[in-house]
Amino acid sequence: MIRPISISLSPNTEPDDTFAALRLYIQPWRWKRGNAIENFQMEFASYLGVSHAISFNSGRSAFLALLESLDLKKEDEILIQAFTCNAVSNPVLWAGLKPVYVDCEQDYNMSPVDLVRKITPRSRVVVVQHTFGSPANMERIQEICIKYNLTLLEDCAHALGASYKGKKIGTFGKASFFSFSRDKVISSVYGGMATTSDSMLAKKLKIYQKDIGYPSLLWIKQQVLHPWLMNLLILPTYRIFGKYILIVAQWIHMLSKAVHKKEKRGSQPGYFPKALPNVLAILGSRQFKKLERFNNHRREIAGKYKELLAHTQYQMVDTKEQEGNIFLRFPVRHSKAHEIIKKAWKKNFLLGDWYTTVIAPHDTHIEKMGYTWGSCPQAEELARTTFNLPTHIRISQKEVEKIVQFLTSVKLS
Repeated sequence: MIRPISISLSPNTEPDDTFAALRLYIQPWRWKRGNAIENFQMEFASYLGVSHAISFNSGRSAFLALLESLDLKKEDEILIQAFTCNAVSNPVLWAGLKPVYVDCEQDYNMSPVDLVRKITPRSRVVVVQHTFGSPANMERIQEICIKYNLTLLEDCAHALGASYKGKKIGTFGKASFFSFSRDKVISSVYGGMATTSDSMLAKKLKIYQKDIGYPSLLWIKQQVLHPWLMNLLILPTYRIFGKYILIVAQWIHMLSKAVHKKEKRGSQPGYFPKALPNVLAILGSRQFKKLERFNNHRREIAGKYKELLAHTQYQMVDTKEQEGNIFLRFPVRHSKAHEIIKKAWKKNFLLGDWYTTVIAPHDTHIEKMGYTWGSCPQAEELARTTFNLPTHIRISQKEVEKIVQFLTSVKLS
């Protein structure tokens, strides 16, 4: 098998997306400005049922824009969950605020009990993350935010299209932010959106979006190149030489990495925050029209995993308790999860490492993120024992069977 079964290498890209990116690559006059930006924002707001959607070049840019627009004071505390990515921690740090980490429950989402425990007089904002597309306990978290006069923001990077008790995720708090990066629900390689029905907050976000401007043409070029270089050259030859092409392309800055090395130390790359350029709005809008089909497929694939992995050595979250879950990825627990990931990668099954440490990626400098080891024991245990399986549109039932066959036959030390 030369082409890998992958969870993160442009997983949503279908042939029409690949060739759209190729056409756009030779139309640089459409890259920065154009009508696609406003159209995408209007489509997004309409779908979500909110008054305003303001686009940015990443989910972390959208999150930073929200924090900078909330009239917070330096060192105010922002409550975020552990078992997350440094893309959540960093905007808090970049805004001069203090991240306070809240532990998880078994469903990988924020623990309301630990949330109450972590609230102090300096607490101002709760950021609730819907991990893997599974809705958090919004009813209880909303109650806590009201009781303690905290602003509620939703991190919907994993959860576009998910719902909680029949209501769309992203409509519970004062505002929400979404990510369209290469391995999210829909993908424009990089991209994000901040949404709100608060008119004053929306006004500040729009001013902020205008003031920060667009990323450079070089950065935009990297993103437009990504879908077609990945799908026409790198993935088809991955096990032979494709992965080396990817490494070299990133090393010479032909392609960008999903996480800049500066972010792993809490520093801020120059291309965050920026507005969403027109060409990525075009790609994002194309994917947005596929949202329902993508998520229906994810649910079907998740159901297949649950069926085939029942009565095996692997532990799964009870999906009966997860109505509204879109299963961006299908999480599985095993005491030797990290060993399984390494053995799978050797077999060209690029299974998911969200999250093998409490703040991902694995080489993030945890101390730079303001995390104290032992403060979130459940999240630390989940990081030791979790890996996740692909559910995206390019994963077939046959590939699910191959993955399960590997998992049930793998020899562990």
